Amino acid sequence: MSVKSTIPIKAAKEGATRFVVENGKLKLMIDLEKGEYTCSGEGFAELAGLKSAFRWNGREYDSGHYNTRQLKEPVQVEDGFGKGIQVTVVHSEEGLPELEQNFYAYENAPFVLLRTAVTGGALFKANRLSVFKLKALSFVDEHHPDDQLQVLRIPFDNDKWVRFHAEQLPVSTESYEATTLFLPESRKGIVMGSLSHDLWKTGIRIKADSASQIDELDLYAGAVSEMTRDFQPHGYVKGPRVESPLVFLGFYEDYRSGLEAYGWANTVIAPALPWKGGVPFGWNSWSAAAAKLDYDLYTSTTNFLKQEVQPLGFENEGTLYINFDAFWNNLSPEEFKSAVERVRQNGHKPGTYWTPFAFWGAPEQFGQPVEGTNGKYVYSDILLRDADGEIVADIAGGLPIDPTHPGALARIDWFISKAIADGFEYIKLDFMAHGALEGRHYNPDITTGIAAYHYGLSYLADKLSPEKAGRPFFIHLSIAPLFPYAFAHGRRISCDVFGEIGDTEYLLNSLTHGFWMNNTLYRFNDPDHTVMYKSFNQEPTTRHEGRSRLTASIISGTVLLLGDDFRREEAAWRAKHWLANREVLNLARLGQTFIPVEGNFGQQACDIFVLKTEETGSAGGEALYAAVFNFDKQNAASKTFSLKRMGLESGQSYQMTELWEGESGIIRDKLTCILEPAESKIYKLTALAKEELHAY
Repeated sequence: MSVKSTIPIKAAKEGATRFVVENGKLKLMIDLEKGEYTCSGEGFAELAGLKSAFRWNGREYDSGHYNTRQLKEPVQVEDGFGKGIQVTVVHSEEGLPELEQNFYAYENAPFVLLRTAVTGGALFKANRLSVFKLKALSFVDEHHPDDQLQVLRIPFDNDKWVRFHAEQLPVSTESYEATTLFLPESRKGIVMGSLSHDLWKTGIRIKADSASQIDELDLYAGAVSEMTRDFQPHGYVKGPRVESPLVFLGFYEDYRSGLEAYGWANTVIAPALPWKGGVPFGWNSWSAAAAKLDYDLYTSTTNFLKQEVQPLGFENEGTLYINFDAFWNNLSPEEFKSAVERVRQNGHKPGTYWTPFAFWGAPEQFGQPVEGTNGKYVYSDILLRDADGEIVADIAGGLPIDPTHPGALARIDWFISKAIADGFEYIKLDFMAHGALEGRHYNPDITTGIAAYHYGLSYLADKLSPEKAGRPFFIHLSIAPLFPYAFAHGRRISCDVFGEIGDTEYLLNSLTHGFWMNNTLYRFNDPDHTVMYKSFNQEPTTRHEGRSRLTASIISGTVLLLGDDFRREEAAWRAKHWLANREVLNLARLGQTFIPVEGNFGQQACDIFVLKTEETGSAGGEALYAAVFNFDKQNAASKTFSLKRMGLESGQSYQMTELWEGESGIIRDKLTCILEPAESKIYKLTALAKEELHAY
């Protein structure tokens, strides 16, 4: 995405107390008398009465508490967002720290960037800054008066099977790092969120007591809750000047485009970790075996895929990744070496697994020496502690390791050196949220959980860089906070996903509201191991369930790692039949995510996702792929979807082909499909010219 500079910015004072910035798509009005501002997008809702605030000495002070305000001379800027201006307002009052608001507006851009700073002397500290907050916001679309506003809750991480949730007013919720307020029928929306992720956890609190008005909206730095896995307060940021994250606030005709723009805006601040390779295809051991992983399963899988499935077309760039998950140490050193050699002999790439910021040992193992430290540190030394020196509470049985401790960094050196020497080219890093917990860190200059996580994760990614590893190394995050993102190529978009239709629906809930992360924050959304038959902890799935699980992975972005034990006859049958469908696999090779058609399903997933490609039909239109799902395992469903709603032209005829079963026909204005219980279908639609239509 790029910002086109076609409409110049107008910035001027209106009277003695108002300063207005306009660019044709956005209007910002700063009220210097009241200490608040108003922001609106063309033809859409207005955010009025916005104030900045901070917590200090037990009280909260906002920009309205100040009597003296200085509007600094606007400064022209030109950066990755385009050409624009920076407007700064400084609020001062005797007895209070100085409060500064910074606004960045760009030519032809429907968004403004915001940052709040507090200057309070060398000993000043804060652990909560509101970038903006308001107390009343009404949403009415005169063209769609019955359209009910939705508030999207984005989870902080992807642990404990947390879900995205689009909630209708009235509501009381908190989203993390970003959110969108959108009208589902018109798709108009406001997107807001943090763009810098090296210091603060950002929360957006929204409260509405009625269906017609938001009574409280507060985007603030310093969020902690059960959802961030914290039981300690957010750490204090200290110094003569304390700044909030840079924040994005945009107004869009289609909130989905707004979320994509927000994803792009993050990469202007911190580019995503580049990946020059294609979509990783292959297999991961967890779902097939979990703790019972052994030599025979690992080696028989690489043999089966090489000999019986890869020739059918299941590969990318001529290879597959064959990945160990947890319990790879079940293998003896001799078995481990032999297994990796077998993978290499088959032309595949081996992958490994690690939890760099979580300790799973019992209390009697606290005195165990930390690997890579030559006995200088034991595990008790590197565990994260609170202000009183107590170890911070575990998550899922794992105790958090302090990412800033030299013993933890030496442990990273030890494991990564081993992984490189063993020949691995893929690493799954799990339980990463442990590294982002608040606590007292070894490095006194690092005082917040995100700062510590950013420090440790960047250190780890540097060790895995092609320059240090000597080869490309795919870095994948499993259970992890959404941000920071710039140190991994892929992140699992949800928590664990197995093979039943309920698992598929859960995964697609994350895609419904997280599609925009693919190829912006991360090169790939990862839909987790693709279980086409059964996992270690579930009963066998029906064939429709299994194929729907595969379809969901295909459309997610994607990292296409299978998750079955192919020594089972039915698992092998499904692999050989479904993975021979080259047209479907070509969709996976694109590395592009399908986009939800609708977003107002509460905590449930959308049932139709679409992708437009560069391929053109004879009438000059793009080809569109539509993946549809029936999440009901017991009952068949008949579903009808509007082609216009899917992004196609009204009145145009389209050639329709279903990629799994080959059903074909001509459709116009709507797509109607019959789905068996738990079934999914993928349709390809291309526009027909009039002469082609006559041929039918």
